[in-house]
Amino acid sequence: MPGTPAARLIVLWILLPALVPVSLLLASSWGSGGWVWPWTDDPAMSRVIAELRFPRAIAAFITGALLAMAGCLMQVLLRNPLADPYILGLSGGAAAFALLGMAAGLTFLPVPLLAFGGALLTMVLVFVLARGRGPWSTTRVLLTGVVVAAGWGAIISLILAMGPDASLRSMLYWLMGDLSYAGLSAWWLPALAAGLGLLWFRARSLNVMAGGEMQAALLGEATRVRFWEIYVIASLLTALAVSIAGAVGFVGLIVPHLMRLVIGADHRRLLPAAALFGGSFLVLADTAARTLIAPRQLPVGVLTALIGVPLFLLLLYRASRIR
Repeated sequence: MPGTPAARLIVLWILLPALVPVSLLLASSWGSGGWVWPWTDDPAMSRVIAELRFPRAIAAFITGALLAMAGCLMQVLLRNPLADPYILGLSGGAAAFALLGMAAGLTFLPVPLLAFGGALLTMVLVFVLARGRGPWSTTRVLLTGVVVAAGWGAIISLILAMGPDASLRSMLYWLMGDLSYAGLSAWWLPALAAGLGLLWFRARSLNVMAGGEMQAALLGEATRVRFWEIYVIASLLTALAVSIAGAVGFVGLIVPHLMRLVIGADHRRLLPAAALFGGSFLVLADTAARTLIAPRQLPVGVLTALIGVPLFLLLLYRASRIR
């Protein structure tokens, strides 16, 4: 990948923005029946594109961008490229609370609010349990996150076992990450823009926090306040992504790490790059998920996991070699 500052800027401001319309065009045009241009004269196909494919592609883009930004925050918090909302249990907690709310008939509570409660509770549990009475380390946080995620998995399994058989398949697909029933909401894009704008405004603080708590304190950052800001914003981003598409794994791990290799670690560039590439990546993954074994569809989380698991193991191996 290009390493000069000029080449990085080309990647950020030309290639990545161009990838967004290309991925959306591909998602809208490609289906089980082959390629059809979005401006086709066929009324039936135009309706399929307008009402099914394009809204699903937008939902995939929003979800991927949200997860990528949440992954950036997690990796700043832990100063570790192996951190992401899925591995730390945020996705599992958000999904468990959403399913619990549905099973209990709490229809007056919106799914994003339930998911946010689960994600925030998970974050607090992970960091409280990982710290204990002494200083916390990134290894302890990661291990605690894996254990908490396993606990949420057990709760989710219990909910599924006790739930009605008629909805079991759709619930399983949603938990694996599925965009089959994703619609459009008027507040998704404003929420994404607001989150990206807020994080970009805090980019300098994120750069400082990435160097460690002691260095951040020496440079005048209110580290505890910044930590809790990161907790809450990461939980919000994850909760919104889960409410749209379920528990899509490894996007928050893959995308920030790859973009950091290409763009660098400056969050003024990393955050928009991760949002653009994360959204485009999930759009392309979802297009593959619904066409690889057409007319049947795969949950998009299956494909992201197939890509993410080998990469996670590679990163873990490289980290152990460095130490």
